[in-house]
Amino acid sequence: MTRQEPATRKKYLVPFMLVVSLFFLWGMAHNLDSILIPHLKKACQLNNRQSTLVDTAVFLAYFLMALPAGMILKKWGYKISMILGLVVFAIGAFLFVPAANLLSYETFLIALFIIGCGLTILETSANPYAAVLGDPAKATSRLNLAASFNGLAAMIAPFIGSVFILSGKSFTETELAAMPDVSRSAYFLEEAASVKMPYIILGAVLLLIALIFCFIKFPEIKTKSIAGTPQGSFFSVLRHRHLSWAVVAQFFYVGAQVCVTSFFIRMAQQGAGFDEKTAAYYLAIYGLLFMVGRFVGTALLQFVSSHRLLALYALISAVLCLIAILGDGAYVIYALGGIGFFMSVMFPTIFALGINGLGDDTKLGSSWLIMSIVGGAILPYGMGTLIDLNNDHIQIGYTIPMFCFLIILYFGLKGHQVKTNTL
Repeated sequence: MTRQEPATRKKYLVPFMLVVSLFFLWGMAHNLDSILIPHLKKACQLNNRQSTLVDTAVFLAYFLMALPAGMILKKWGYKISMILGLVVFAIGAFLFVPAANLLSYETFLIALFIIGCGLTILETSANPYAAVLGDPAKATSRLNLAASFNGLAAMIAPFIGSVFILSGKSFTETELAAMPDVSRSAYFLEEAASVKMPYIILGAVLLLIALIFCFIKFPEIKTKSIAGTPQGSFFSVLRHRHLSWAVVAQFFYVGAQVCVTSFFIRMAQQGAGFDEKTAAYYLAIYGLLFMVGRFVGTALLQFVSSHRLLALYALISAVLCLIAILGDGAYVIYALGGIGFFMSVMFPTIFALGINGLGDDTKLGSSWLIMSIVGGAILPYGMGTLIDLNNDHIQIGYTIPMFCFLIILYFGLKGHQVKTNTL
């Protein structure tokens, strides 16, 4: 047995490294959305609610594609699912070119929806694959390690966005009205055009990774069910009480994360008086703290149970939201940066706790947890509505993520406990 263990680890190493690259790539997509929201708000002349449709387009795809993605995974396995996800993701990225040329917000939303479909297929397959690809006792740590590279993307994407997408040019409604029609149209087209090159490069990288996947052998991991627990249908899998609570917790976590990042730049401009590019640099620092939090959290999980760490981090995040709501000046941004650190381990930890002990139901449970990402489509829209109803007061909107962290706190304390109801 001892001789086989190094060989087994070596067999898993290359597939695991490639799966880690997927975490980085979908992290790039999500964190570029934080740049796109204020950018397209300016380029397409949107209000707060309309600008959050960027999130709605992406995360609605998670909800609608979760069941098909689960079926694809169940029928064709992890490798083909991941390749398909990469190709669909790339198609959406390339659609940014006609969207920018037409200055069509609707076309941008279609492109983002297609990207979301690709991300759904990727996450439905890659998250559980990272969890089961090795020692079951280290599933949570392994998933957090992979997700740490999602955190790396959270730091890099805002920097790329600030350099290649954000222009730093901003005009008031009065200044825009005073411009000649030709100059105003040229300004909007120039703003929209800046997204083309980053997304062309992203699409090309995605196709290259998909090609590499085609030539690498991926072990198809077989899982074992809990004794006496039959394999369920898509809906009956929710008899696992801890999975049901994980779906709820994941819904509110993703909603909270997207709320925090979607309005980060606007918060930095309004609350701390930063200009657009400086606000984007602070968003990159937020991403750095998110990444550091992932690595620190992965290390802490060697000594602290995952549900206790989750509960502690959720409580701290709720307190930091309160500081962001009531604070003033740069302290508001410091609080949001702290949320990035403590929020970092939540998604993979909730995911791993949710699929714990599911056995043959793991793939179906994964689909439910990916479907719950629809929280990122619903809650930011609610936050944008709340902000619009309060005369564009950004801080009041952060009461929504604060409530979300309290739900996650309960999951960490009680909801994670494994219990399967009989049908």
